[in-house]
Amino acid sequence: MKTMKGPGLFLAQFVGDEAPFDTLDGLAGWAADCGYIGLQVPTGDMRLMDVGLAATSRDYAQELAGRLGAHGTVFTELSAHLQGQLVAVHPAYDLLFDGFAPEAVRGRPQARQEWAVDQLRKTLSAAANLGLPAIAAFSGALAWPYVYPWPQRPAGLIEAAFDELAQRWKPILDHAEDVGVDICFEIHPGEDLHDGISYEMFLERVGGHQRARMLYDPSHYVLQGLDYLQNIDIYHERISMFHVKDAEFNPTGRQGVYGGYQPWIDRAGRFRSPGDGQVDFTAVFSKLAQYDFDGWAVVEWECALKHPEDGAREGAAFVRDHIIRVTDRAFDDFAAAGTDDARNRQILGLGR
Repeated sequence: MKTMKGPGLFLAQFVGDEAPFDTLDGLAGWAADCGYIGLQVPTGDMRLMDVGLAATSRDYAQELAGRLGAHGTVFTELSAHLQGQLVAVHPAYDLLFDGFAPEAVRGRPQARQEWAVDQLRKTLSAAANLGLPAIAAFSGALAWPYVYPWPQRPAGLIEAAFDELAQRWKPILDHAEDVGVDICFEIHPGEDLHDGISYEMFLERVGGHQRARMLYDPSHYVLQGLDYLQNIDIYHERISMFHVKDAEFNPTGRQGVYGGYQPWIDRAGRFRSPGDGQVDFTAVFSKLAQYDFDGWAVVEWECALKHPEDGAREGAAFVRDHIIRVTDRAFDDFAAAGTDDARNRQILGLGR
């Protein structure tokens, strides 16, 4: 068995305009003070890194690693969530998702998609130069507006959406294979890959591509009413990333999964800081240890109530307390009698 690494912290929710949150060095020092040893770094913010340069210059990539190392931290993975979102955008969301792209491609969906694909290729190459095994991404979504079948979906609509999604991602996955880096899709509502079945639909269309992996985040499964522990049993061979994010789902007679268009604080389902929600993380960490997950336990802080800096500090301790240092021996080895094939046959009453 293998012991996972951690605690790590996803920086996306903490990047800001004021020190120490406005530079990679400042964030690394602050995160280290919170107790983190690994950082999952988004690649779309020039304040943190120049992903194009990291993709082409191993020296620059190693300089970035050295800057983290000066604070006692390392890269866990790179994140291209927002760029992945822009690989596939339904027209209904064009204006909303334009904000994820540079101004030069806003209002131009085809140019925006081409920019996103280029960003993903650069993120993969940058990860390779950093010696990282995987990047994180969203899948994007063409079919999401039709997730609830009313009005009745036309025959073939979802199949056409997934065919197109796979066609867009296949060349990116092939580049991932070329550079030896996995793409871990965060299985997430709002994406066409939002549960196990939709992931399987995509996987079938990309020929079971070995670089199409999963980012496991139980919070998104709690809010869907999906069995997040059985999900590990089913997909453990594909799970290569782990976000430690909590959630709670408390349906009432007035609202349930869909939340009644309410803000996060008033929704039946809402994200919470690790340990404050309903995820059984003792069971989650145990399952992952059982299946030899040796990646990083990365806190993704999102909470409707708690201050982010408090959530971050508590999250580091929470992960440390939950990581299982796996055993190197069976617990009952002390009672082993020692034997061999001949004695085993004698015990069974054979060959007398």
